Amino acid sequence: MTTPETLLRQMVDIPSPSGGEAALAAYLAEVLPDFGFDSHIDEVGNVIGRRGDPSGPTIILIGHMDTVPDQLPVRQEGTLLHGRGTVDAKGPLATMICAAAAARVSGVQLVVAGVVEEETFGRGATHLAETFRPDAGFVGEPNGWAGVGIGYKGRVMLQYDVSRPSVHTASPEEKATEAGVAFWNAVTGYCEEVSTSEKAFERPIATLVGMGGTIESAALTISVRTPPGFDLDAFERFLAVAAGDGVLKIEDRTPATRVDTGGAVVRALCAGIRARGARPRLKLKTGTADLNIVEPRWRVPMAVYGPGDSSLDHTDREHIDLVEYATAIDVLRDALERLAAELTGAA
Repeated sequence: MTTPETLLRQMVDIPSPSGGEAALAAYLAEVLPDFGFDSHIDEVGNVIGRRGDPSGPTIILIGHMDTVPDQLPVRQEGTLLHGRGTVDAKGPLATMICAAAAARVSGVQLVVAGVVEEETFGRGATHLAETFRPDAGFVGEPNGWAGVGIGYKGRVMLQYDVSRPSVHTASPEEKATEAGVAFWNAVTGYCEEVSTSEKAFERPIATLVGMGGTIESAALTISVRTPPGFDLDAFERFLAVAAGDGVLKIEDRTPATRVDTGGAVVRALCAGIRARGARPRLKLKTGTADLNIVEPRWRVPMAVYGPGDSSLDHTDREHIDLVEYATAIDVLRDALERLAAELTGAA
């Protein structure tokens, strides 16, 4: 039987940047039966594991297999496992597999889904949203073993390209690079103007992801993290004007989401955390997760859970404490048992 530590180490050992998850999916499809799941790989490359009663309520656990591109050397120092994906988000996905395998439940179906392309545009989660109708769900992201994610900001991704005639650098005419800077300043100005709070979760925040240009042409890639209630239609009308004669392409429109803290999944997780002597911490996150894609479609009790320190996401210091990982497995197993009892009326 594959142990939880071996499972996570094997997952981290397999590089899986966005778009390159096939080897990890194949490994998981092979190993999931050892944990008691029927498994297959779906049409878009997600790996799906099922156990339990298919006629009962379905609890789905979603974690993403992909990572950012830069692979890190995998090594262990004491209880710390270093490597790309240990935190974001192979650690949370392995936690889900182990907890769902260990949960003593009856009358429900547990579905674990390792999805593709979360770090880009959420193709894997979008496919799940269209093909599943669960009764409750968890999304795996690092919030610490005593943390419960209850909200994630949305995202708008912009690509702006602008050109200007070739002129001398001493000419007073606007250059393409200057037009690009003016557009960026307009976007940040709009975000400041519509902000009604100093809290990061409640404010739109723009990031200049990439830029380049010359006097003749310039290109900008901008990410805007948006709060719940953000008026995307008004923003797009503003952008159309601000873009002028430039070419604007909106590549992603993912709305923010916030779950009901009184819902069955949040309550089950909080009970599992308290049972291990800690006070649950409900967290609002400034990033975006697969929760943003599936929760608005399903409208069922959901929450985000997983071990690890999210400040290590995408960094060259990414690592997870295997003691915390083991504790998170116990918390999630407990939460699944409590939730299954509630869904089946056995509580």
